[in-house]
Amino acid sequence: MTQQALIACDAVAILLLVFGLYFPRYRRKDMVAALLGINVGVLAVATVLAKAEVTAGLGLGLFGVLSIIRLRSQELDQEEIVYYFSALALGLIGGISVQPAWVSPVLMGALVLALFIGDHPRLFSSLRSQVVTLDRAYTSEAELVGRLEELLDCRVHRMKVRRVNLVNDTTVVDVRYSIRGADA
Repeated sequence: MTQQALIACDAVAILLLVFGLYFPRYRRKDMVAALLGINVGVLAVATVLAKAEVTAGLGLGLFGVLSIIRLRSQELDQEEIVYYFSALALGLIGGISVQPAWVSPVLMGALVLALFIGDHPRLFSSLRSQVVTLDRAYTSEAELVGRLEELLDCRVHRMKVRRVNLVNDTTVVDVRYSIRGADA
């Protein structure tokens, strides 16, 4: 497959990823620029490195450093990290020609399809997760679960107490739950 065809496949894949999946689901305008920018940047660097006399280790090390810097500069949700990594991977796949020629477009398609399925709004749609700060210090797990289920109108599946402050009378808990009346 020619380099131009790989770049075209990458362009289609990243546009589907960003404008077909990510933005309609999360509506974060700042991440659109980040995803497109990182993809084009990685594509450009991978293309140059594929043609230059450098090792793949150097190129992958460079990408690792760049992604760590970006991911540490602002806290991202797990979903956003997956989209960010996928944009990196698409650029890398699009920048390096492999044989047989069909492998790169198939991998790009598989990546976009995996995110389409794994991040689909209907998949586990009744499940929720959040960190809740309660205005009482709960030391009884049964009382805590009862209060969370009452407050959130839910069924608690898992919870982890992050902090109990007996002085200020608060409890911070990370709770995983399903909304009432939904199958989960």
